[in-house]
Amino acid sequence: PLVNYSFILLDFPQLQNDTFLRAARGEETEHVPVWCMRQAGRYLPEFRESRAGKDFFETCRSPEACCELTLQPLRRFPFDAAIIFSDILVVPQAMGMDVQMVPGKGPTFPEPLKEPEDLQRLRVKVDVAKELGYVFKAITLTRHKIEGKVPLIGFTGAPWTLMSYMIEGGGSNTHSKAKRWLYRHPEASHMLLRMLTDVIVEYLLGQVAAGAQALQVFESHAGILGPVEFKEFSLPYLRDIARRVKDKLKEAGQDVPMIAFAKDAHYGLEDLSQSHYEVVGLDWTIDPRSARERTGGKVSLQGNMDPCALYAPKERISDIVKKMLEGFGTRGYIANLGHGLYPDMDPENVGAFVEAVHQHSKQMIKQM
Repeated sequence: PLVNYSFILLDFPQLQNDTFLRAARGEETEHVPVWCMRQAGRYLPEFRESRAGKDFFETCRSPEACCELTLQPLRRFPFDAAIIFSDILVVPQAMGMDVQMVPGKGPTFPEPLKEPEDLQRLRVKVDVAKELGYVFKAITLTRHKIEGKVPLIGFTGAPWTLMSYMIEGGGSNTHSKAKRWLYRHPEASHMLLRMLTDVIVEYLLGQVAAGAQALQVFESHAGILGPVEFKEFSLPYLRDIARRVKDKLKEAGQDVPMIAFAKDAHYGLEDLSQSHYEVVGLDWTIDPRSARERTGGKVSLQGNMDPCALYAPKERISDIVKKMLEGFGTRGYIANLGHGLYPDMDPENVGAFVEAVHQHSKQMIKQM
């Protein structure tokens, strides 16, 4: 059945579990909240069934399909948050680039950006509501269907990560084509990063207007940059996004927590903790205690169990989680993986991870 969105009023059901939002703001909770990056993913048989034979980006453009995929993991596991099913590459699409999901190869840009003059191919003014309205509709629909069970997270890719895809034309080990731009065409690089930032700010604000209760910015390719390049081509734009989104929301009397996840950017931890984000997401290569010390209690932390720990037997998962909780402490902490779930993971073990976080953290908080 088609939904007529113009009649959906944003009187969303009352939120029943705000543990995730409180942890994001560093407030007290009864247990440590937990969710998983890629919790709506191919590791779930029902996800594979829903997606069978359908084009990936077509699925992204169907609010009903996105809503169903977002809700699937919540039917199985007591996660404390949901993240809308979508993809970071919808932003380059909105700017006029063609992106296809090629089975067995991943996202592919048939005509990537090669030289600075190719920037002329991009839309200068992007009408975000027109180009990405399908994401907003998916968020609004999901907010209703989730019935206040848990908060809904919206997200975007960060400028450098999107730029690297747009130039590489897909995934890459070295990202040398994109990095070539940084060294050879720094002005054009900044121009592209600014264009992306402008679209991302509008996109995030649209997600909040549609009902997103938190926002995560994925700088997935941070680790391919050195500290100097990170400070020039990633960090300023991450900060700009958070500042501009927050300022606009403040005008409307709104405030949603924002999470920055810069994968493998160890060297950026101190800087990221002073970048207007309430939460800094961590990958599994960072020691929880040292992350706490280096961020000096300025932010909440999210992460960072190695996803591959989910291949371990359940008892072992429980021990790993306990150690992780002891390292981070239970306040200002959101448990997650240090990266997304992989398609061959056993849903049972994901359940064991969630249960271990809840169980161990409840006990630790009681003993305080």
